[in-house]
Amino acid sequence: MRATRALIHLNTFRDNIRLVRNRVGPGPKICAPVKADAYGHGAVPMAKAALEAGAAYLAVATVGEGTELRKAGIDAPILLLSAPIPEELPELVSSKLTPLVWDREFIQALSEAAGETALTVHLKLDTGMGRVGCRPEEAGEIAAYIAGFKNLSLGGILTHLAVSDSEEADHSRYTKEQLARLRDGVERVKKAGVDPGLVHAANTGGVAFHEDSFFDMVRPGILLYGYAPDGAEKTLPVKPVMELITQIVYIKQVKKGETVSYGRIWTADKDTTVATIPIGYGDGLPRRLSGGALQVRINGAWYPQVGRICMDQCMIDLGSESAVKRWDKVTLMGADALNAAEIAAKLGTISYEITCGINKRVPRVYVESTTAP
Repeated sequence: MRATRALIHLNTFRDNIRLVRNRVGPGPKICAPVKADAYGHGAVPMAKAALEAGAAYLAVATVGEGTELRKAGIDAPILLLSAPIPEELPELVSSKLTPLVWDREFIQALSEAAGETALTVHLKLDTGMGRVGCRPEEAGEIAAYIAGFKNLSLGGILTHLAVSDSEEADHSRYTKEQLARLRDGVERVKKAGVDPGLVHAANTGGVAFHEDSFFDMVRPGILLYGYAPDGAEKTLPVKPVMELITQIVYIKQVKKGETVSYGRIWTADKDTTVATIPIGYGDGLPRRLSGGALQVRINGAWYPQVGRICMDQCMIDLGSESAVKRWDKVTLMGADALNAAEIAAKLGTISYEITCGINKRVPRVYVESTTAP
Protein backbone atom coordinates (compact mmCIF):
# COMPACT_ATOMS: atom_id res chain seq x y z
CA MET A 1 0.00 0.00 0.00
CA ARG A 2 1.12 3.56 -0.65
CA ALA A 3 2.70 5.59 2.11
CA THR A 4 0.03 8.21 1.42
CA ARG A 5 -3.36 7.07 2.66
CA ALA A 6 -6.58 8.36 4.19
CA LEU A 7 -7.54 6.66 7.43
CA ILE A 8 -11.31 6.60 7.85
CA HIS A 9 -12.38 6.18 11.49
CA LEU A 10 -15.69 4.34 11.30
CA ASN A 11 -16.35 4.45 15.03
CA THR A 12 -16.06 8.24 14.92
CA PHE A 13 -18.54 8.36 12.04
CA ARG A 14 -21.04 6.25 13.98
CA ASP A 15 -20.52 8.42 17.06
CA ASN A 16 -21.32 11.50 14.99
CA ILE A 17 -24.57 9.92 13.84
CA ARG A 18 -25.46 9.16 17.45
CA LEU A 19 -24.84 12.80 18.36
CA VAL A 20 -27.28 13.80 15.63
CA ARG A 21 -29.80 11.31 16.98
CA ASN A 22 -29.43 12.79 20.46
CA ARG A 23 -29.91 16.25 19.03
CA VAL A 24 -33.05 15.59 16.99
CA GLY A 25 -34.66 13.10 19.37
CA PRO A 26 -36.17 9.69 18.65
CA GLY A 27 -38.81 10.84 16.18
CA PRO A 28 -37.19 12.09 12.96
CA LYS A 29 -35.53 9.62 10.64
CA ILE A 30 -31.92 10.28 9.65
CA CYS A 31 -30.94 10.44 5.99
CA ALA A 32 -27.18 10.11 5.52
CA PRO A 33 -25.87 11.79 2.35
CA VAL A 34 -23.13 9.68 0.76
CA LYS A 35 -22.89 11.68 -2.48
CA ALA A 36 -19.49 12.61 -3.91
CA ASP A 37 -18.10 9.30 -2.67
CA ALA A 38 -19.37 10.12 0.83
CA TYR A 39 -17.64 13.51 0.79
CA GLY A 40 -14.41 11.73 -0.13
CA HIS A 41 -14.66 9.06 2.56
CA GLY A 42 -15.86 6.17 0.37
CA ALA A 43 -19.55 5.73 -0.44
CA VAL A 44 -20.14 2.03 0.16
CA PRO A 45 -18.33 1.63 3.51
CA MET A 46 -19.83 4.86 4.85
CA ALA A 47 -23.32 3.94 3.66
CA LYS A 48 -23.11 0.61 5.47
CA ALA A 49 -21.74 2.25 8.62
CA ALA A 50 -24.51 4.88 8.53
CA LEU A 51 -27.22 2.23 8.33
CA GLU A 52 -25.59 0.26 11.14
CA ALA A 53 -25.66 3.42 13.28
CA GLY A 54 -29.37 3.96 12.71
CA ALA A 55 -29.75 5.97 9.51
CA ALA A 56 -32.95 5.02 7.68
CA TYR A 57 -32.26 6.67 4.32
CA LEU A 58 -29.23 7.41 2.16
CA ALA A 59 -28.84 10.22 -0.36
CA VAL A 60 -26.81 10.52 -3.55
CA ALA A 61 -26.45 13.12 -6.29
CA THR A 62 -26.21 10.92 -9.40
CA VAL A 63 -27.84 7.78 -10.70
CA GLY A 64 -24.43 6.10 -10.91
CA GLU A 65 -23.79 6.77 -7.24
CA GLY A 66 -27.08 5.09 -6.37
CA THR A 67 -26.37 2.10 -8.59
CA GLU A 68 -22.98 1.65 -6.90
CA LEU A 69 -24.74 1.26 -3.57
CA ARG A 70 -27.28 -1.22 -4.98
CA LYS A 71 -24.50 -3.34 -6.49
CA ALA A 72 -22.91 -3.45 -3.04
CA GLY A 73 -26.08 -5.07 -1.69
CA ILE A 74 -27.54 -2.02 0.01
CA ASP A 75 -31.35 -2.10 -0.09
CA ALA A 76 -32.22 0.94 2.05
CA PRO A 77 -34.18 3.81 0.45
CA ILE A 78 -31.86 6.05 -1.59
CA LEU A 79 -32.87 9.62 -2.39
CA LEU A 80 -31.58 11.00 -5.68
CA LEU A 81 -31.01 14.66 -4.86
CA SER A 82 -30.03 16.01 -8.30
CA ALA A 83 -31.88 15.88 -11.60
CA PRO A 84 -31.03 13.06 -14.03
CA ILE A 85 -31.35 13.26 -17.81
CA PRO A 86 -33.79 11.05 -19.80
CA GLU A 87 -31.08 8.56 -20.79
CA GLU A 88 -30.51 7.76 -17.10
CA LEU A 89 -34.13 6.98 -16.26
CA PRO A 90 -34.03 3.23 -17.05
CA GLU A 91 -31.08 2.82 -14.68
CA LEU A 92 -32.82 4.97 -12.06
CA VAL A 93 -35.84 2.65 -12.23
CA SER A 94 -33.84 -0.59 -12.21
CA SER A 95 -31.80 0.64 -9.23
CA LYS A 96 -35.01 1.54 -7.37
CA LEU A 97 -33.86 5.04 -6.51
CA THR A 98 -36.22 7.65 -5.06
CA PRO A 99 -35.94 10.75 -7.27
CA LEU A 100 -36.92 14.28 -6.42
CA VAL A 101 -39.55 15.73 -8.75
CA TRP A 102 -41.03 19.18 -9.21
CA ASP A 103 -42.49 19.58 -12.72
CA ARG A 104 -44.94 17.77 -14.97
CA GLU A 105 -42.55 17.11 -17.85
CA PHE A 106 -40.12 15.12 -15.73
CA ILE A 107 -42.87 13.36 -13.78
CA GLN A 108 -44.45 12.12 -17.01
CA ALA A 109 -41.07 10.98 -18.39
CA LEU A 110 -40.41 9.16 -15.14
CA SER A 111 -43.74 7.37 -15.25
CA GLU A 112 -43.15 6.29 -18.85
CA ALA A 113 -39.69 4.96 -17.97
CA ALA A 114 -41.02 3.11 -14.92
CA GLY A 115 -43.61 1.16 -16.90
CA GLU A 116 -44.97 -1.59 -14.67
CA THR A 117 -42.50 -0.76 -11.89
CA ALA A 118 -43.89 1.11 -8.88
CA LEU A 119 -41.71 4.09 -8.04
CA THR A 120 -41.71 6.39 -5.00
CA VAL A 121 -40.86 10.05 -5.50
CA HIS A 122 -40.34 13.04 -3.22
CA LEU A 123 -41.66 16.47 -4.17
CA LYS A 124 -39.02 19.21 -4.00
CA LEU A 125 -40.17 22.72 -3.09
CA ASP A 126 -38.06 25.79 -3.82
CA THR A 127 -38.65 27.89 -0.72
CA GLY A 128 -35.71 30.22 -1.28
CA MET A 129 -32.64 28.24 -2.31
CA GLY A 130 -33.27 29.23 -5.92
CA ARG A 131 -31.85 26.05 -7.40
CA VAL A 132 -34.55 23.52 -8.27
CA GLY A 133 -38.08 22.79 -7.10
CA CYS A 134 -41.63 23.98 -7.60
CA ARG A 135 -43.02 27.00 -5.78
CA PRO A 136 -44.98 26.21 -2.60
CA GLU A 137 -48.19 27.53 -4.15
CA GLU A 138 -47.83 24.89 -6.91
CA ALA A 139 -47.32 21.99 -4.49
CA GLY A 140 -50.95 20.89 -4.30
CA GLU A 141 -51.51 20.63 -8.02
CA ILE A 142 -48.13 18.93 -8.62
CA ALA A 143 -48.87 16.40 -5.87
CA ALA A 144 -52.29 15.71 -7.41
CA TYR A 145 -50.59 15.24 -10.79
CA ILE A 146 -48.24 12.65 -9.26
CA ALA A 147 -51.19 10.86 -7.69
CA GLY A 148 -52.75 10.52 -11.14
CA PHE A 149 -50.09 8.03 -12.23
CA LYS A 150 -50.69 4.44 -11.17
CA ASN A 151 -46.96 3.63 -11.01
CA LEU A 152 -45.88 6.69 -8.98
CA SER A 153 -46.47 7.46 -5.32
CA LEU A 154 -45.54 10.48 -3.24
CA GLY A 155 -43.26 9.45 -0.41
CA GLY A 156 -42.24 12.85 0.89
CA ILE A 157 -41.97 16.61 0.52
CA LEU A 158 -38.74 18.49 1.09
CA THR A 159 -36.89 21.72 0.68
CA HIS A 160 -33.27 22.83 1.04
CA LEU A 161 -32.18 25.58 3.43
CA ALA A 162 -29.85 28.21 2.02
CA VAL A 163 -28.36 29.89 5.11
CA SER A 164 -29.31 27.66 8.03
CA ASP A 165 -25.66 27.24 9.05
CA SER A 166 -25.43 30.91 10.06
CA GLU A 167 -26.75 32.40 13.30
CA GLU A 168 -26.81 35.93 11.90
CA ALA A 169 -30.19 37.52 12.51
CA ASP A 170 -30.97 38.07 8.84
CA HIS A 171 -30.03 34.49 7.98
CA SER A 172 -32.08 33.07 10.84
CA ARG A 173 -35.05 35.13 9.67
CA TYR A 174 -34.64 33.84 6.11
CA THR A 175 -34.51 30.24 7.33
CA LYS A 176 -37.72 30.76 9.31
CA GLU A 177 -39.34 32.13 6.13
CA GLN A 178 -38.23 29.07 4.18
CA LEU A 179 -39.71 26.75 6.78
CA ALA A 180 -42.98 28.68 6.74
CA ARG A 181 -43.13 28.32 2.94
CA LEU A 182 -42.52 24.58 3.29
CA ARG A 183 -45.37 24.25 5.77
CA ASP A 184 -47.60 26.19 3.40
CA GLY A 185 -46.73 23.79 0.57
CA VAL A 186 -47.43 20.77 2.76
CA GLU A 187 -50.85 22.16 3.69
CA ARG A 188 -51.65 22.69 0.02
CA VAL A 189 -50.78 19.06 -0.69
CA LYS A 190 -53.06 17.89 2.11
CA LYS A 191 -55.89 20.10 0.83
CA ALA A 192 -55.43 18.47 -2.59
CA GLY A 193 -56.25 15.16 -0.92
CA VAL A 194 -52.72 13.74 -1.16
CA ASP A 195 -50.71 12.30 1.74
CA PRO A 196 -47.46 14.33 1.84
CA GLY A 197 -45.42 11.46 3.29
CA LEU A 198 -42.16 12.36 5.02
CA VAL A 199 -41.57 16.10 5.39
CA HIS A 200 -37.89 17.02 5.57
CA ALA A 201 -35.76 20.14 5.46
CA ALA A 202 -32.93 20.07 8.02
CA ASN A 203 -29.44 19.95 6.59
CA THR A 204 -26.33 20.35 8.78
CA GLY A 205 -27.23 23.92 9.68
CA GLY A 206 -30.84 23.01 10.34
CA VAL A 207 -29.84 20.23 12.72
CA ALA A 208 -27.42 22.57 14.49
CA PHE A 209 -29.55 25.67 14.91
CA HIS A 210 -33.19 25.17 13.91
CA GLU A 211 -35.21 22.67 15.92
CA ASP A 212 -38.31 23.69 14.00
CA SER A 213 -36.73 22.25 10.84
CA PHE A 214 -36.54 18.63 12.07
CA PHE A 215 -40.01 17.51 10.84
CA ASP A 216 -40.10 13.79 9.90
CA MET A 217 -36.52 13.41 8.69
CA VAL A 218 -33.18 15.26 8.78
CA ARG A 219 -30.42 15.26 6.18
CA PRO A 220 -27.16 16.35 7.86
CA GLY A 221 -24.24 16.13 5.44
CA ILE A 222 -20.78 17.36 6.47
CA LEU A 223 -21.89 17.15 10.11
CA LEU A 224 -21.74 13.37 9.95
CA TYR A 225 -18.18 13.55 8.67
CA GLY A 226 -17.06 15.67 11.60
CA TYR A 227 -17.56 19.34 10.84
CA ALA A 228 -20.17 21.45 12.63
CA PRO A 229 -21.05 25.07 11.79
CA ASP A 230 -19.37 27.76 13.87
CA GLY A 231 -21.18 28.08 17.16
CA ALA A 232 -22.51 24.52 17.23
CA GLU A 233 -19.44 22.80 18.65
CA LYS A 234 -20.84 22.50 22.19
CA THR A 235 -24.24 21.11 21.24
CA LEU A 236 -22.83 18.92 18.47
CA PRO A 237 -19.23 17.96 19.39
CA VAL A 238 -18.68 15.88 16.28
CA LYS A 239 -15.15 14.81 15.36
CA PRO A 240 -13.50 14.57 11.93
CA VAL A 241 -13.67 11.10 10.43
CA MET A 242 -10.79 11.37 7.94
CA GLU A 243 -7.09 11.40 8.80
CA LEU A 244 -4.55 12.02 6.01
CA ILE A 245 -1.08 10.58 6.50
CA THR A 246 2.05 9.77 4.55
CA GLN A 247 5.75 9.00 5.20
CA ILE A 248 9.06 10.69 4.55
CA VAL A 249 10.72 9.10 1.53
CA TYR A 250 13.87 11.25 1.33
CA ILE A 251 15.86 13.65 3.50
CA LYS A 252 18.53 16.01 2.18
CA GLN A 253 20.68 18.88 3.39
CA VAL A 254 19.93 22.28 1.87
CA LYS A 255 22.41 25.11 2.16
CA LYS A 256 21.60 28.75 2.83
CA GLY A 257 20.62 30.46 -0.43
CA GLU A 258 19.51 27.28 -2.21
CA THR A 259 15.96 27.01 -3.57
CA VAL A 260 13.41 24.21 -3.54
CA SER A 261 10.77 23.17 -6.11
CA TYR A 262 9.11 24.82 -9.11
CA GLY A 263 9.29 28.56 -9.53
CA ARG A 264 12.00 28.91 -6.86
CA ILE A 265 9.50 30.61 -4.54
CA TRP A 266 11.33 29.42 -1.41
CA THR A 267 14.96 30.08 -0.59
CA ALA A 268 16.64 28.66 2.51
CA ASP A 269 17.60 31.50 4.85
CA LYS A 270 20.05 29.20 6.64
CA ASP A 271 21.48 25.71 6.32
CA THR A 272 18.63 23.31 6.93
CA THR A 273 17.24 19.82 6.36
CA VAL A 274 14.41 19.24 3.90
CA ALA A 275 12.24 16.12 3.64
CA THR A 276 10.30 14.96 0.58
CA ILE A 277 6.90 13.34 1.07
CA PRO A 278 4.92 11.49 -1.66
CA ILE A 279 1.76 13.58 -1.79
CA GLY A 280 0.81 16.47 -4.05
CA TYR A 281 -2.01 18.17 -5.85
CA GLY A 282 -2.57 15.01 -7.89
CA ASP A 283 -3.68 13.45 -4.61
CA GLY A 284 -5.90 16.39 -3.73
CA LEU A 285 -3.46 18.44 -1.65
CA PRO A 286 -4.29 21.97 -2.88
CA ARG A 287 -1.40 23.65 -4.69
CA ARG A 288 -2.58 26.96 -3.23
CA LEU A 289 -1.22 25.82 0.14
CA SER A 290 2.31 26.07 -1.25
CA GLY A 291 4.92 28.06 0.59
CA GLY A 292 4.21 27.68 4.31
CA ALA A 293 0.41 27.79 4.63
CA LEU A 294 0.48 24.06 5.34
CA GLN A 295 1.95 22.81 8.60
CA VAL A 296 2.36 19.06 9.16
CA ARG A 297 3.01 16.98 12.24
CA ILE A 298 5.92 14.59 12.58
CA ASN A 299 6.66 12.84 15.87
CA GLY A 300 4.49 15.35 17.72
CA ALA A 301 6.17 18.49 16.33
CA TRP A 302 5.05 21.02 13.70
CA TYR A 303 6.97 21.51 10.45
CA PRO A 304 6.20 23.85 7.52
CA GLN A 305 5.75 22.79 3.92
CA VAL A 306 8.13 24.77 1.70
CA GLY A 307 8.32 25.51 -2.01
CA ARG A 308 5.65 24.74 -4.56
CA ILE A 309 3.51 21.67 -4.00
CA CYS A 310 4.09 19.38 -7.00
CA MET A 311 1.65 16.94 -8.57
CA ASP A 312 3.00 13.94 -6.67
CA GLN A 313 5.37 15.29 -4.03
CA CYS A 314 6.04 18.20 -1.74
CA MET A 315 8.79 19.24 0.65
CA ILE A 316 8.94 19.88 4.39
CA ASP A 317 11.50 22.03 6.21
CA LEU A 318 12.78 20.01 9.16
CA GLY A 319 15.15 22.70 10.44
CA SER A 320 18.88 22.52 11.11
CA GLU A 321 18.64 20.23 14.13
CA SER A 322 15.98 17.57 13.64
CA ALA A 323 15.70 14.02 14.90
CA VAL A 324 13.23 13.14 12.14
CA LYS A 325 14.22 10.09 10.11
CA ARG A 326 13.43 8.69 6.71
CA TRP A 327 10.16 6.65 6.72
CA ASP A 328 8.77 8.54 9.72
CA LYS A 329 5.00 9.11 9.64
CA VAL A 330 3.73 12.53 8.55
CA THR A 331 0.21 13.66 9.47
CA LEU A 332 -1.26 16.28 7.18
CA MET A 333 -4.80 16.11 8.57
CA GLY A 334 -5.82 14.55 11.85
CA ALA A 335 -6.24 14.82 15.61
CA ASP A 336 -2.78 16.21 16.31
CA ALA A 337 -2.56 18.14 13.03
CA LEU A 338 -4.77 20.53 11.07
CA ASN A 339 -8.31 19.43 10.24
CA ALA A 340 -10.13 19.99 6.96
CA ALA A 341 -11.87 23.12 8.24
CA GLU A 342 -8.57 24.68 9.31
CA ILE A 343 -7.00 23.88 5.96
CA ALA A 344 -10.05 25.24 4.18
CA ALA A 345 -9.85 28.51 6.16
CA LYS A 346 -6.36 29.10 4.79
CA LEU A 347 -7.79 28.87 1.28
CA GLY A 348 -11.03 30.77 1.78
CA THR A 349 -13.14 27.69 1.12
CA ILE A 350 -15.06 25.04 3.10
CA SER A 351 -14.19 21.68 4.63
CA TYR A 352 -16.37 19.89 2.04
CA GLU A 353 -13.98 20.87 -0.75
CA ILE A 354 -10.96 19.56 1.12
CA THR A 355 -12.34 16.09 1.94
CA CYS A 356 -14.07 15.70 -1.44
CA GLY A 357 -10.86 16.68 -3.17
CA ILE A 358 -8.71 13.84 -1.81
CA ASN A 359 -8.09 11.88 -5.00
CA LYS A 360 -9.10 8.24 -5.47
CA ARG A 361 -5.46 7.25 -5.91
CA VAL A 362 -5.13 7.86 -2.17
CA PRO A 363 -6.16 4.51 -0.60
CA ARG A 364 -8.92 4.68 2.02
CA VAL A 365 -8.15 2.50 5.01
CA TYR A 366 -11.14 1.82 7.29
CA VAL A 367 -10.22 1.49 10.93
CA GLU A 368 -12.01 0.92 14.21
CA SER A 369 -9.86 3.09 16.46
CA THR A 370 -10.25 4.16 20.06
CA THR A 371 -8.91 7.63 19.34
CA ALA A 372 -10.66 9.94 16.90
CA PRO A 373 -8.51 11.60 14.23
